[in-house]
Amino acid sequence: MSPATGPERSPRGIQSIEVGGQLLLALAHHGRPLPLKDLAREAGMPPAKAHPYLVSFGKLGLIERDASSGRYGLGPLALQLGLISLQQFDPVRLATPLLAELAAGLGHTVAIAVWGNRGPTIVRIEEAPSPVHVNMRHGTVMSLRGTASGLLFAAHRPRAEVLALDPAPIDDGLETELAQIRQQGLAAAVDRAMPGIAALAAPVFNEAGAMVLALSAIGPSRVFDARPEGAVARALTLSAQALSKRLGAPG
Repeated sequence: MSPATGPERSPRGIQSIEVGGQLLLALAHHGRPLPLKDLAREAGMPPAKAHPYLVSFGKLGLIERDASSGRYGLGPLALQLGLISLQQFDPVRLATPLLAELAAGLGHTVAIAVWGNRGPTIVRIEEAPSPVHVNMRHGTVMSLRGTASGLLFAAHRPRAEVLALDPAPIDDGLETELAQIRQQGLAAAVDRAMPGIAALAAPVFNEAGAMVLALSAIGPSRVFDARPEGAVARALTLSAQALSKRLGAPG
């Protein structure tokens, strides 16, 4: 079989770098310094094999050993690389390519909303194959109390910011709903802002744990699965979690 017609081969790498990289992955996964034996175990190698890698990584600044405890943690170069990576990742730019796939897979319109000076604001929209007839376009400001994305921001933004845009008192019923949104990780609005329209929204967080955008699906309430355990909720949650991870969100 000729190279032109043969199976596609993955690019050739350097095995020793991939092996040593398991130590870096183990530190990133645990998020705290580890003793040599624990770090080696998590990377799937004996301590004697792990130690030379750690020495080399230490010389590069990728790993740093605490002299008092003997634990290994990420070094200054790793921190610099992380900060540079975060600066390159614009949340909206990262989220935009997901919209078309989500809209096609769910059969509903999908949108991105960010926190603007007037509240949750739509910045990207991907229409479903059968567009939902709702007056929503780029720049639309969503109601804080009547839409899924608005409720999501109301649950996660500082209370002073929310009240500055909507000074109406937050009663016990709404307070309970916002707490439930924070616990579930989703906000739902069915026949709320507009009869016949339903929506779900999932939050995307940055490295500081602050919510930076809402990923929302909108559709006719008669066919929209707004259950927190439904297919729409699962798809939005997985996409939002993947985006949050790329932005360095804790957890």
